[in-house]
Amino acid sequence: MGRISILFFIVIYFIQGNLLSQELPPINVFYALDYGAENQNWEISQADNNFIYVANNKGLLEYNGSSWQLYVTPNETIMRSVKAYENKVYTGFYMGFGFWKKNDLGVLEFTSIVKDKNIQMIEDEQIWSIVEIDGWMLFKSLQRIYMYNLTSKSIKIIHTENEINSLSKVDDVIYFHEDKKGLYKIEKGVPKLVSNHPIVKNNFIVDVFKKDNKLLFLTQEKGFFYLKDGKVEQWETSSDNLLIGKTVYSFKLLKDKSFAIGTISNGLINLKNNGELNYQINQGSGLSNNTVLSVFEDRENNIWLGLDNGIDCINNTSPFKIYNKKSDFLGTIYASIVYDNNIYLGTNQGLFHREVNSNESFKFIEDTQGQVWSLKEIDNTLFCAHDSGTFIIKNNKAKNISNSQGTWDMIKTANNTIIQGCYDGLYVLKKENSVWTLRQKIKGFNNSSKYIVQVDENRIFVNHAYKGLYKLTLDKDFKEVVNLEVEKTLSKGIRSSIVKYQDKILYANKNGVYRYLDNVNSFVIDSLYSKLFSKDSYIAGELVQNTSNNKLWVFSKDHIKYLSPGKLSNKPEINKISISETISKAAPGYENIIQINNEVYLIGTSDGYIQVDLKMLEDTLGFNVHINKINSFVTDESSKLLNLSKEVVLNSKNNNIEFFYSVPNYNKMLSTKYQYHLEGFNKGWSIPSESNSILFKNLSYGSYTLKVKGIIGDRLSNNEASFSFKIERPWYLSNTSLTFYAFLFLLAFYLVHILSKRHYKIQREELLDKAKKESELKELESSQQIIKLNNDKLRSDIDSKNRELATSTMNSIKKNDFLNTIKTELINGGEKNISKVVQIIDKNLNNTDDWKMFQEAFNNADKNFLKKVKDKHPSLTPNDLRLCAYLRLNLSSKEIAPLLNISPRSVEVKRYRLRKKMELPHDSNLTNYILEI
Repeated sequence: MGRISILFFIVIYFIQGNLLSQELPPINVFYALDYGAENQNWEISQADNNFIYVANNKGLLEYNGSSWQLYVTPNETIMRSVKAYENKVYTGFYMGFGFWKKNDLGVLEFTSIVKDKNIQMIEDEQIWSIVEIDGWMLFKSLQRIYMYNLTSKSIKIIHTENEINSLSKVDDVIYFHEDKKGLYKIEKGVPKLVSNHPIVKNNFIVDVFKKDNKLLFLTQEKGFFYLKDGKVEQWETSSDNLLIGKTVYSFKLLKDKSFAIGTISNGLINLKNNGELNYQINQGSGLSNNTVLSVFEDRENNIWLGLDNGIDCINNTSPFKIYNKKSDFLGTIYASIVYDNNIYLGTNQGLFHREVNSNESFKFIEDTQGQVWSLKEIDNTLFCAHDSGTFIIKNNKAKNISNSQGTWDMIKTANNTIIQGCYDGLYVLKKENSVWTLRQKIKGFNNSSKYIVQVDENRIFVNHAYKGLYKLTLDKDFKEVVNLEVEKTLSKGIRSSIVKYQDKILYANKNGVYRYLDNVNSFVIDSLYSKLFSKDSYIAGELVQNTSNNKLWVFSKDHIKYLSPGKLSNKPEINKISISETISKAAPGYENIIQINNEVYLIGTSDGYIQVDLKMLEDTLGFNVHINKINSFVTDESSKLLNLSKEVVLNSKNNNIEFFYSVPNYNKMLSTKYQYHLEGFNKGWSIPSESNSILFKNLSYGSYTLKVKGIIGDRLSNNEASFSFKIERPWYLSNTSLTFYAFLFLLAFYLVHILSKRHYKIQREELLDKAKKESELKELESSQQIIKLNNDKLRSDIDSKNRELATSTMNSIKKNDFLNTIKTELINGGEKNISKVVQIIDKNLNNTDDWKMFQEAFNNADKNFLKKVKDKHPSLTPNDLRLCAYLRLNLSSKEIAPLLNISPRSVEVKRYRLRKKMELPHDSNLTNYILEI
């Protein structure tokens, strides 16, 4: 007996150890703070629109895929059961049951069947489960089954002596288990005993279902039993040790015929149809609580768990499996490889291994503690590039073969030769006598060498994120760099990489993928490979290749892309795996993925790894987007809900509108995004966003239609949810106001016309008066000016006459003096003084005073003439000017001769000389020229 007990515990320990080491489906975890209610959740159901409803201690929870809404139990008691059917949600609770239905505002309203039918419930009675069958809704308490006809609204009640443990629907037959009495079915509204076998009577039956045309039921603590032809037999499975002795509280037969079993303290156990363990999930492996109060499978095969503390959704059929057991290995996975039927994972804590397709825990390889950068298989030898150097892994033991600084990566160049990139440059490993050893460092290059690619026998590329891409030419023995260049056609960038893929050298950064052309010794952008990257979701330019199937992988924020050889042509195909941004990923620049078997791949992350089965990446069922609620409000005032069923007309003040929408997507690995277009406001669709609401503020009057569509991965929703509404014009823009404005405008126009007419009339009269006054003033000023001019002229004439009179007087006096002088000389001297008299006469004849008097008079008659002539001909002498003055008076030579006291011939000579000084043409008339000046 002791040996059996020891063996039993060993088996249990082994099984549990395996369970905790499995890759598990993704789990969405919702805590009380997430859904805004209390901890315990008793039952779960799904409506036709795929919304999830949960019976919670505080009331009914509605989850639309984006947000939770709580509807408090009508009598504020614990809600125990829920069943969504058609357009209603039926619920049961303490001393009551009924249904909820959405009103036109999108809000659930409750109708009590108990009150409508005046049902007298038993004291402290609670409704624990609800089942629908053939137009009847069955509500189960511990003492009764209430049958409510959905058409006639009639009620039938089944009473039992003992507690009813379970109520099950199997092939359109209702079974219930009455404690201490047996298993019953309901026929024509009446209970009929199916079995009162002692096992059936004395065990708590959790659920009943069919398997292999036999009735199978699950007990709370003793496992499965068959019931056929009145006989009860134990269904022995390989998982009995997991069930027997454990307390099962809930159960669900899944669509794939597997079993989801909820326990009180051991979480969820999932068994295959043959009873073998598929997986077990508990609090240590991802559940928010180990007590599973209810199990429900939705239309997309997700398993929902109502827990003693929270709500969990397991993506049971997801192509992804997640491994995050912290006790197996710590830290982020930087490298991974399958070698010798083992999975090796290099993390920042060291190197771990486990056999492929094994559920054993990962084991640490001694002496590898610290950062692992990469893992490479070269010549059937596994190399580990480590912060402490280079290790060879053999028989799951590590041997350090390099005393250099940390190693990034390595490439095989020639037979028995490896170049490894290290923190401080390049080193050469050499195999001699089947033993790899460090030969020497390559001289002439000391930069960190994370990425290295061989171009040909003696040329390699080394990529440095901060310094760019180096082209190195080595000597034939790989001892020294003989030529070093920096590639100028590429821009250096953080998280860039370079790889050799199918004999092509590819360099990747955020701008795309560049391919090296050896014939021109340069890189060019490659349009096909660049499709692997998207600038909007770029993380790193890490290109990861699987040599076994020639796939080239690229990782971004919300998807993983891979390029594989074309099936029907040489053109490679690009495939895309959508993955939520919230899912843990590897450290940027250190993404890694390996093929486990067939189409199953392992992707390293920051807290474990993810397995993905590419065969299961099929198109999911179509999905719809829903507008759930619309709020309209005035700024800083309370909001009001709008009717969702018809077009709404809003007051101009209620022009702040908020829309809430959702897609019932419960896949943890796929995020949901939304696009909206408000026709009448936006020109086009918005940028996809994860926000499930949009607020429009201060919308102007007019007609609008909001359209919303959902996006999951790369797929659009089947529909575009829409809502039309109209905002009325404000009172000041109403028809009455506009008519009044038109009247005011016309009145104002008329008044303006009258006033302007009057104004212009007055203005015209004022202008005429002003013009008249100005005219009179101008006439007066003109008269005064004329008088002044006349006065000035008179004064000038008077002055001129005065001067002439004075001059004439002086001339008279002078002539008199002259004549007296002659008279005296003639009297006194007689003939003797004749010569003296002649001299006196000559002297008076040459007197210039006459000329000056003439010049002044001439200037008064012809102002500035002499000045003009002088300015025009500076070389003229005063005698020349005198001649010009006489010519100006149009005097002839004979008339000028006595004035100059010379002969007419001499005047002609003077005229000739004057023409010459003035440089007049030969045919020009001198007198005419002077007259024209």
